[in-house]
Parts: sequence; C-alpha cells; structure tokens
Amino acid sequence: MALNSIVTNIGAQVALQSLNKTNDALAVTSKRISTGLRVADSRDDGAAFAVAERVRGEVAATTSANEQLGAAKGLLDVTRASLENVSTSLNKLKELTVKLADGAITTEQRTQYQTQVKELSNNIKAFITDADYNGRNLIDTGGATVKVVTNSSGDNYSVAAYDAIANIFNNISGANAYTQGDAAAALTATGKLGTAITNTLTTLNSFGSCTNYVDTQVDFNKKKIDALESGVGALVDADLAKESAKLQSLQIRQQLGTQALGIANQAPQSLLSLFR
Repeated sequence: MALNSIVTNIGAQVALQSLNKTNDALAVTSKRISTGLRVADSRDDGAAFAVAERVRGEVAATTSANEQLGAAKGLLDVTRASLENVSTSLNKLKELTVKLADGAITTEQRTQYQTQVKELSNNIKAFITDADYNGRNLIDTGGATVKVVTNSSGDNYSVAAYDAIANIFNNISGANAYTQGDAAAALTATGKLGTAITNTLTTLNSFGSCTNYVDTQVDFNKKKIDALESGVGALVDADLAKESAKLQSLQIRQQLGTQALGIANQAPQSLLSLFR
C-alpha cells in the first residue's frame, strides 16, 4: 500500500481508533462516577450484577421482616403494659382484701372498702379489654395466636394469646361482695385473688420472654442487613478517588487524540501541494 495516499489515510485511521478507545473508556468512567457503581447493570459485569441483585433481594426481604417484627413488638409492648397495670391493681386489691378479711371493721368501713374494690376490678377489666394494637388483642377473650415472620426465609414465631378475662378478671370480679370469710379465702395461695395474681405474673413472664425474642431477632436482622450491604458495596461500588483520577487522564487523552486526528487529517493536504 502506498504510504503517501489521499484515498487511505493510515495515520487518521490509527488516530481515530485510539480516540474511539479513549471515548469508550471515558464513557465507562463517567458512568461509574455518575452512578457511584463499578457494576451498575448486567453489561458492566453480568456475574457480579446477578450476585448483587440476589443480595439486594435478601436485604429487602430482611428489612420487610424487621418491619413486621416491629409491629409484633408494638403489640407485645401494649400487652405487657396492660398486664403490668393489672398486676399493680391486683396488689392494691390485695391490700383492700386484707382489710375486708378483718372481722373487726364496721359495716360502713366494709361498704367503703367494697366500693374501692369495685373500682379496682373495673379498672382491671378495662386494662385487659383495651390492650389493642392494630386491631389485635392478645389477652382479651377470643384473642388468636399471632404468627410473625422473623426473617427473609419466611420463618414464623408464634405468640400465643391468653384469655385474661377468664383466668384473671373472673377470679376477682365478685370481690366487691366479699364477706370476711370470702376475703380470707381469696388471700390464700390457691384462693381467687392468689390465683389471679399468680396467673398475671406467669403471663407477664411469658410475654416478656416473647418480647426479648423479638428484640433479639430485630437486632440480628439489622446486623445481617449491614453485613449484606457491606458485601454488595465491596462487589459493585466504584472507587471514586481512582475513577476521578482516571477521568482527568482520559480527558487529556481525548484532547490529544482529537488533536492527533486533526493533524492526521491534514496529511492529504500536504500531498495536494505537490500538484500546485
């Protein structure tokens, strides 16, 4: 092939090829800087993108599970607060029942104590029936077991309902009518008041354990999400400091390549001067 040709400009072809490579590299670097990702889509690195998408799905599912656990925690917190109020009221009721068990009090005093007992028993029932969260009540009559999704695999944790009306309130619902003998019998460990107190504390312990489990699972899920996101970042995030330096280098190369192409395109003009 003739070196001096106006049909085939070898220098321009080489300069154009070099400039195209520079422009392609510049487009890749600009994309990384604008997205912050080394692998923004499957064209960049199909295998890495597939892994990243799978992990992102795991992060989304685990985040969703934590949201559901948050709702369960709210229900458990309301339930425990209700039972703690019931326990406090039962202790006050025990104080009054001791007074009712005293045969030396007057009829007027007994009536006053019975009135106070009635108010306390009404409060206890209200604490139980008002323990609602998002339309659910774990301790009212008719409450159903709640199954909570705990992780991205869809595993469930069951929180069993407890009928506090039947097992707690009904034991003390008639306390305002206690005679001296009724009050004394109610105060024994197996008496109605003693049974109500035992059932309340046992149930509080049970729901407390459920709350601890949920709190532990939420904390684990958060740590898992952090680890997954860190892994994805290491896989697909761009090194912006490196890319910034590379961008400046490529911009200079682009300018030089453009100049080189311009010079190469002027070569045929030199040949034409030979015919003047």
